[in-house]
Amino acid sequence: MMLPSVFDELIDHICQAASTVPGDVRLVVADQVDRLAPLATPDERDRAIARAAARLDGLDALDAHLRDPTVDEVMVNRGREVWVDRGDAPHREADLPEGAIDIVLERVLAPLGKRLDRSTPIVDARLADGARVCAVVAPIAVDGTTVSIRRHRSRQISVERFTDPESVTLLGEIVRQRANVLVTGATSSGKTTLLAALAGLTHAHDRLVVIEDTAELVLDGLHAVRLEARPAGVEGVRPVDPAELVRTALRLRPDRLVVGEFRGAEVLAVIEALNTGHDGSLATCHANSPLDGLRRVETLVMQASPTWPLMAIRRQVSRSIDVVIHLRRQADGERRVADVIEVVESDGEPTGRPLITDGCRVGSLRRGRT
Repeated sequence: MMLPSVFDELIDHICQAASTVPGDVRLVVADQVDRLAPLATPDERDRAIARAAARLDGLDALDAHLRDPTVDEVMVNRGREVWVDRGDAPHREADLPEGAIDIVLERVLAPLGKRLDRSTPIVDARLADGARVCAVVAPIAVDGTTVSIRRHRSRQISVERFTDPESVTLLGEIVRQRANVLVTGATSSGKTTLLAALAGLTHAHDRLVVIEDTAELVLDGLHAVRLEARPAGVEGVRPVDPAELVRTALRLRPDRLVVGEFRGAEVLAVIEALNTGHDGSLATCHANSPLDGLRRVETLVMQASPTWPLMAIRRQVSRSIDVVIHLRRQADGERRVADVIEVVESDGEPTGRPLITDGCRVGSLRRGRT
């Protein structure tokens, strides 16, 4: 068996030789492996081809982790440390050679029209395979290049993965009765995955118009139109923000709006749309509880329309959002529905009637829009 240090040295030689030869990267690499390592076993040959091709045309050593179906997210700290999250907690797996991650990022971002350097030190992008990458470089990343790559799920996860059968029935009723739903939770609590699962409960003929900052939702088999925001390009390309996408979505005859995440001025356009007949819409936002989610929406509306009185904002928000579903990531890594409230319309502090508390169903929906 080839020692790790010998294997790494071999990959260096293979990549150096293959980089000067035109043609399909994998075929060129295979020829170089056969030339430089004629005594390699079939398994060692396959590993060398995969690793060298990944370095020359992919994500280098990160590719192997991202091909692993058990991996949710791959992270790089300090420009070298590779951490992998398989749904429980991140574990340190390996170290990259000095400067390797910067070369990888430059190669994968260039075709997307994005750059990452001292003048543009933060980037958020979707790769060709659907994976979402967020990267930060010095001087913003104090200890060196920091990267998080979230794997693209190739299939939808069902609602049953998030709660018990009785609560699944309730969530189905909420969607079928066209309640406007806000999904809340902390980072990596499963908001986007549950949003896709809820969308999968909609009527087969419903036309969904989806608005995302970076496309992540898996909506297999649904009548869905997907819109993705675009930041300003490096050559003066005009940005397209989520607020503009919401206005465009309303002209595409949606039966339901699906907003990947409330973050900014798009909230005002969505709230206005929900108050003018676009029932059954779905969205997410970061929050620590259902009521905090409503407060978060109020704050975003206030920022987008600072002349509106707070009482009017609260009335609009509580009138347009019917149900808040809150997710929590448990100690074992499982994402579960913790609480669900039916919003009470009011111009005062947000309030709601519990439908699910601590994961157990305690009530039924009264505020459907069928």
